[in-house]
Amino acid sequence: MARTTSENLATSRRSKAAEIGGIVRPGKRTKILTKSLQPGEIALIDHKDIDRVSGEELVRKGVSCVINVAQSSSGEYPNVGPNLIADAGVHLVDVIGEPLFDLLHDGDEIVVRDGEVLKDGEVVARGEVQSREVVAAKYEQAKRQVGLALERFAENTMHHIRQESELLSGRLDLPELDTVFRDRHVLVVVRGVDHQRDLRALRTFIRDERPLLIGVDGGADALVQEGHQPDMIVGDMDSAHDGVLACGAELIVHAYTDGRAPGRERLQKLGLAHKIVAAPGTSEDIAMLMAAEEGASLIVTVGSHFNLVEFLDKNRKGMASTFLTRVRIGEILIDAKGVSRLYRPRPSNRALSGVLAAGVFALGAVIFSSPALNNLVDLLWLKLKVIFGIG
Repeated sequence: MARTTSENLATSRRSKAAEIGGIVRPGKRTKILTKSLQPGEIALIDHKDIDRVSGEELVRKGVSCVINVAQSSSGEYPNVGPNLIADAGVHLVDVIGEPLFDLLHDGDEIVVRDGEVLKDGEVVARGEVQSREVVAAKYEQAKRQVGLALERFAENTMHHIRQESELLSGRLDLPELDTVFRDRHVLVVVRGVDHQRDLRALRTFIRDERPLLIGVDGGADALVQEGHQPDMIVGDMDSAHDGVLACGAELIVHAYTDGRAPGRERLQKLGLAHKIVAAPGTSEDIAMLMAAEEGASLIVTVGSHFNLVEFLDKNRKGMASTFLTRVRIGEILIDAKGVSRLYRPRPSNRALSGVLAAGVFALGAVIFSSPALNNLVDLLWLKLKVIFGIG
């Protein structure tokens, strides 16, 4: 009987965990949606191959469930986002191809029961639960096929070499900038892998070296959250908050080679002065290339992609140009993790003053307590009075 009761309790807990009710928040761009999510809400996304940063943000927001109308793990490469979500105990369901963005609206109350999505008690979609076991198996399978992902990445890199040679070998067509880069250290902050932790690790570097601070879209928010004032904000202006955009930083809108400048309209509505740089590649590339072109002595990146695993995890075509940008910039580029390991902070002025004051106090105490030193000090004082003619 005891065993049966225990089994019933376990079954009850599993059933309860598999049925989740709450308010749904739809958003086809995960990085935009996460800005407005509240704990306990249900995120409805359209995100093929959820990357690590998006997975971390969804977990950090405390959502109770994630419904994805795309494949959370397609198997094209080993993406870790679904693993992070499932490991955090967040219910993840793939309802591939279902028209949920037409059926569900922001603020609707829904229930997710295992792989079923219910509204007003009726099933509106059915999908596959991405449990820990399922996403772990998909991840391992994708790892065995990583060679194909590397091949695609290499092909895309060659495409960028052929199509965007002016970005890699020529000069950017830059407007007249207010920010002076010449012989300065520059910190470029991107909303990416471990960006918040790396920023905290660089506090003493920022204090001592006073680098120029560039936020790439949401990276500007990260700077402000850590108590720093961005000198420049670069990007589409789609993921930085209005208050951050109005903080006084120089605003550079990244426009594409076909003339589109997605961030221009938003800044015009906010009444904020801005400049435009038209170039291929990502906003992250533009920020780094701009700093290099303008004579920066060192460029430190936070949250950027610096190894092959991170490039594959982002799994975007633009990552090829980002890879090539690093090749072009070369020796003046370093990742934040390298700085935090190699940099030895200088003592602050306050610390030096404290040490000096303690030394003077100790010396005074020694002299006061020693008659011989008292006589020596009196003799030195008399000689100084004679030399300087003090009465």
